[in-house]
Amino acid sequence: METDQARARRRYRKPARADLLAIAAYVLLGIVVCANYWVDIQHRVSSHLPTDHSWFEWLLSHGAYSVRHWENPLFSARQNAPDGVNMMANTSVLGISLPLAPLTLLFGPQVTYAIYLGGALAATAATSYWMLSRHLVHSRGAAFVGGAFLGFAPGIVHHANGQPNFVSNFLLPVIVVRVLRLGEPGRWLRNGIVLGLLVTYQIFINEEMLLLTALACLVIVAAYAVQRWSAVRAQTVPFLLSIGVGGALALLLAGYPIWYQFNGPQSYRGLQGGVFHSWGEDLAAFVTYSRDTIAGSESVEHTIGLTEQNTWFGWPLVGLALLVIVLLWRISLAARTAAVLALVFGIASIGPFVRLGGTVTEVRGPWSFIPDDLPLVEMMMPTRLSLVVAAVIGVLLALAWDTVASTPAGTGPTGRRVKVLAYAAIALALLPLVPKPLPAMHVDSPPRFITSDEWRPYVPSGRTLVPVPVPSNVHGLSTLRWSALTGHEFPVPGGYFIGPSSEGLGVFGSVTRPTAMLMYVTIDTGKVPDITPEVRAQAIEDLRFWRASVVVLGDHPHEGELRALMTALLGPAQRVDDVWLWDVRTLIG
Repeated sequence: METDQARARRRYRKPARADLLAIAAYVLLGIVVCANYWVDIQHRVSSHLPTDHSWFEWLLSHGAYSVRHWENPLFSARQNAPDGVNMMANTSVLGISLPLAPLTLLFGPQVTYAIYLGGALAATAATSYWMLSRHLVHSRGAAFVGGAFLGFAPGIVHHANGQPNFVSNFLLPVIVVRVLRLGEPGRWLRNGIVLGLLVTYQIFINEEMLLLTALACLVIVAAYAVQRWSAVRAQTVPFLLSIGVGGALALLLAGYPIWYQFNGPQSYRGLQGGVFHSWGEDLAAFVTYSRDTIAGSESVEHTIGLTEQNTWFGWPLVGLALLVIVLLWRISLAARTAAVLALVFGIASIGPFVRLGGTVTEVRGPWSFIPDDLPLVEMMMPTRLSLVVAAVIGVLLALAWDTVASTPAGTGPTGRRVKVLAYAAIALALLPLVPKPLPAMHVDSPPRFITSDEWRPYVPSGRTLVPVPVPSNVHGLSTLRWSALTGHEFPVPGGYFIGPSSEGLGVFGSVTRPTAMLMYVTIDTGKVPDITPEVRAQAIEDLRFWRASVVVLGDHPHEGELRALMTALLGPAQRVDDVWLWDVRTLIG
């Protein structure tokens, strides 16, 4: 028979009208953030990171292609032909692209991308709202404010410019809750299994954010143990048992994909030169407004926003957060833990040297003592550790609002005014951070020759279509989209990914072949280089390496120069529909 306490708990967990309104508001805000894409969904990409935007459209097509053809999603031979791409060693978001494959097959990757991006923002806010309302605060208004910030913080919205994997954080609040419940007596097996399943799924969305969450949970548990050691001692055994079960299950389910990531074809060890380790957060960024907020401007990108904008809270919010910590320090365990978390990750995000106002000083930061090749963190950017600080701010906002809501207003008008002023202070600190629609730019559709399948007679099985220019992380944005928007039906050389150099270190894109380099030089200089018989022979060798059957040049700002280059290398072109075409099957054998 159900007890009164159980009935009360069930009623508490049932979604209320306030919950549904909160989720609806988050969805609406997600639509607003993506509004510039929806204006012309087939011809808009991020103007901030157009290459990353196109890469994620390609990834969504990869998921659809893998489902449609029942191919191994951990690897793709449709880019960087003939070597292919290790998808586990890249930001492949298989946990998103595979479930959304039917949507991509029906409507194309552009539509799926916009739905995924706005949906991920809203879903993260919604799960954050659930975490706060069910486990930390009593006021639904407090949970709504905190959830909105956790889902749409300036640093998160900044990553929405072409990097939706860093806004797909909807599992992280649930993972944090499950970690904090691991010490429950008698539930170590159930809790461990649930945590293992959540961790496994997150591995296929964003491993870096999972690592940040794990590090944050480590600090939280340590801070809690210091403050509540007597309670922790009784929870130690079930906590460790749960961790063991969760880790074993995650290893069982994701062990092979992780092995494939580091040991499969086209895997690599770290990034060449450890380039990410110098990307620390600028101290001035904490009190500056991000470009994508209503108080921000593009000018910040010319000084301190050249890398990433992961904090960018503005002076009012930073001041409010510090005030909340001071006022709640003595009465709130959560506030004290949040303060410790913010301090640890704020300092850790500085990088190898302190940056201030866009200038790298000679003051050494914590990352100057960390080797570039340290396992697990070798691919991390220090600045991204400050995303944990953003999460702390969201929790502090919820705690502040909840404290005001639960404090009696008093008998006179003075007490009510104080309460109104407290709400107003929170609102005014957040108002400048309301996100604007993400900036977008126009991109042309692929040539009709590509979209109408006219290419098919020219590309038999086992051969590649070589677009001009060959896609890379700098050039060939449009030609990479040819593959993405045609469902990966033909393989292409080059591409936009991370793969191994000749020494096995990670580099952006494929090792550039001489003929591809000629294309890039022609675009950069606007002039056709001198073509010698040796250069022509190298072009034939490159085409043979790529297993090319046809070379295709569509509309391009440097179409005239590129056509002259390829004609000098391969002879006269054919005009087929709206492209210039060189059929090289007889040329290379």
